[in-house]
Amino acid sequence: MRWFTVAMPVVAAAAVYGWTHWYLAGPASPPIAVAVTGGAVLIAAACVAYFVRVDGGGGFFGVLFLAVGLLLTVAAADQATARAEVATCVVGAVHTKVQASAGEGGPPEKSVYRLELHCPDGYPAELKDDRPLAAAGEEIEVAYDPQRRVSPAPAGETSPWRAGLCALILLAAATGLARRSALRPDVTAGAS
Repeated sequence: MRWFTVAMPVVAAAAVYGWTHWYLAGPASPPIAVAVTGGAVLIAAACVAYFVRVDGGGGFFGVLFLAVGLLLTVAAADQATARAEVATCVVGAVHTKVQASAGEGGPPEKSVYRLELHCPDGYPAELKDDRPLAAAGEEIEVAYDPQRRVSPAPAGETSPWRAGLCALILLAAATGLARRSALRPDVTAGAS
């Protein structure tokens, strides 16, 4: 069963990615409440199973790496989902919100730009980004999912690589901790 412990992060990531992709891109996906609950149950079950199977500090840190890695897997699946329609929209207004820093050593303050959009079919009505994409009165190409399962994005700018790479690094760290724990001699086996 030690091989299962080592393979657990990869198996969990595949299950979470598959579940998320099915909800976001499947022709007969479940309602959002079922999708979110199912995803949360998958992530929680993987974390609990990992914590039970991996001993010591490796279990604690491995669960943290696994949980964040699985959440990044969800983000990668979201960003990889095709936004099948593209609309040319006019920016009605741009609202900027500055998110304050969390203090010294925390992330720096960040600006979030919310663009009010006037699109041909009325959807999407807004677009959020961490950079100014267009000024009021300008046109912008927006890719969106007509079924509204994923948020709209600037046309041609969604890429799962950053979230996927970060997820891969964290899942590899969790796998390494599980492998190190699995290679230790089993104390209970020697006692019998």
